[in-house]
Amino acid sequence: ITGAGGFVGKNLAEALQHKMQVLKTSRADVDLLDADAVEGFVATHKINRIIHCASEGGARKTGYDATQHDIVKMNLQMLLNLKRCLTDDMHMIYFGSGAEYDKRQPLVKVNENSRALPIDDYGFAKYAMSQCIGNAKNITCLRIFGLYGKYEDYRYKFISNAILKNMLGMPMTIHQNVCFDYLYMDDLVRIVEGFLKTPPSERIINVTPTQSIDLITITQCINEASQKQTEVVVLNEGMNLAYTGDNQLLLSQLPQFNFTTYAQGIKCLYKYYQSVVNTLDIDCIKADPFIKYCKTGEKHEK
Repeated sequence: ITGAGGFVGKNLAEALQHKMQVLKTSRADVDLLDADAVEGFVATHKINRIIHCASEGGARKTGYDATQHDIVKMNLQMLLNLKRCLTDDMHMIYFGSGAEYDKRQPLVKVNENSRALPIDDYGFAKYAMSQCIGNAKNITCLRIFGLYGKYEDYRYKFISNAILKNMLGMPMTIHQNVCFDYLYMDDLVRIVEGFLKTPPSERIINVTPTQSIDLITITQCINEASQKQTEVVVLNEGMNLAYTGDNQLLLSQLPQFNFTTYAQGIKCLYKYYQSVVNTLDIDCIKADPFIKYCKTGEKHEK
């Protein structure tokens, strides 16, 4: 697992290590931008499955890469350095993004056949990565839209941030309401585990729940989970651009899959934060420094 110290990688490593031999890697273990280092690492450790979680860019905490200019190069280089090490009996899963469908337009249950071309560096990087894997049968791209769960960056990730504000008795602040597909991390773990056992026949798959949800409804779920009513503040009227994906291909590969409901997932995450709240940066939650990077969209109807 590359990027095993990050949100996705840490959760996957923690869950899978009890069921299979897992090698957790970070920048300290292997430089994914160094082709020779990657090749030597894969050969030395006799790796037969790769879950590529390492990624650069796309985060609100960096102002959506306003000061970074090599996002495309780094993401492509990491993927291609891994791709060149694959043999026919190996399989790699990596994570794409709904940003590949171009977030300048509303994404309403968009499917994998969309041909939109994003212009932002992160979206373009993910789009280019999908193009680079070509028709390789031993590479699977799982495109994530929204994702929430423990170990995410609670300083700005909406669901975790709102949960902590509720716990602190603070208003839950929404820059602008928007309709999202938020996948619970435990569901992503189950999807990856299933595809490790039986690689999917499809090369690129949206990993997104069937039901979408808007941010105001999420705050209602949080209030229900906490059994107390915390004020909800919406800074801008109307609806921002929708960010939702079609999951028919996913369900064709995992037809019996049942998604965790938003109420269930948020309740579980709330309990998690109750157990760790004393270890968190509460001053940052109160200051809310990253909300300034939120983007306001046109006032679309819900």
